[in-house]
Amino acid sequence: MTTEDIEKKRPRGIYLLPNLFTTGCLFAGFFAIVAAMGGRFEAAAVAVFIAMILDGLDGRVARLTNTQTEFGAQYDSLADMISFGLAPSLVMYAWALNSMGKLGWLAAFIYAAAAALRLARFNTQVGIADKRYFQGLASPAAAAVVVGAVWIGVDYGQQGVDWRIPAFLLTLLTGVLMVSNVRYRSFKDVNLKGRVRFVTLLIVVFVFVFISIDPPQVLFGLFFIYAISGPVLTLITLRKRKAQRQQYTSDTSIADADEQDNLEEGNSIDDNEDGDSKSRQ
Repeated sequence: MTTEDIEKKRPRGIYLLPNLFTTGCLFAGFFAIVAAMGGRFEAAAVAVFIAMILDGLDGRVARLTNTQTEFGAQYDSLADMISFGLAPSLVMYAWALNSMGKLGWLAAFIYAAAAALRLARFNTQVGIADKRYFQGLASPAAAAVVVGAVWIGVDYGQQGVDWRIPAFLLTLLTGVLMVSNVRYRSFKDVNLKGRVRFVTLLIVVFVFVFISIDPPQVLFGLFFIYAISGPVLTLITLRKRKAQRQQYTSDTSIADADEQDNLEEGNSIDDNEDGDSKSRQ
């Protein structure tokens, strides 16, 4: 088969539907940057959350319609870098970190670089890592924490310069968590195709109502809890493993002591038997 025949058989073009969602995610991230440059921080934060919704839909749509391609995966990764790497760091920098000089833009750069490293590591682990867990905080969740803090500040009429220290620490913390080895639940094992109880749908409705009460605080609170859940669960797991190792060591020591006692008892019995036999002789 010649090269020309291979080119003829190779499918041309891309699937439109999933890539439309990815393009929407990219547009939302770009809009967030433009809005932050214009001082419209609330609109910038909302745009990042919209990008999160679109990012969650493009992969699921591709799987449901069987339109997954390598092009779509790479395009999605690049869009994530803009929407959840550059956009949150620049929004936070424009709101609070620019008042800190070099420290401010270094913190923003560390976050952006951590997002890039997180995405690169995720792409190399596809098909290898456990799908139930993320290694490190997912970039959309990290972005939600960062822009959620900005949204709360703007909603309460706060100036970013007054919150530059907490903003600096929060930006660094989320960046470190993205490149850490801390495990987070991915919820990819949730079956959306199967049947569920009616009460499940009712719970979903209540969740949307709860978020609508105060979107900035509720969204930031939910994603902040998710961000700290990884280290907390990791510490709990380490403590359990340490307790299990101590229990195993203790059980082993007791077993060895019992075995030693049995050996000593056996030796004493043998000595007594030898003594008795000698006395009879």
